Amino acid sequence: MNQDQAEGNWKQLKGKAQQKWGDLTNDDLDKMEGNRTELVGKIQERYGKSKEEAQREVDEFFDNQ
Repeated sequence: MNQDQAEGNWKQLKGKAQQKWGDLTNDDLDKMEGNRTELVGKIQERYGKSKEEAQREVDEFFDNQ
């Protein structure tokens, strides 16, 4: 799924993202509006993951949608 598709489908994907990354708040997810870069950054911040690890998780999440 590309960036435009992610942003367009974000309302539907937001619930799935909340399930996968429960430490992200609805407010966090609302503000990023499907922006992958912001999602990677929040995952790094909340979970203490490396950029590469967070990027891999986000890529897998969007690829499986």
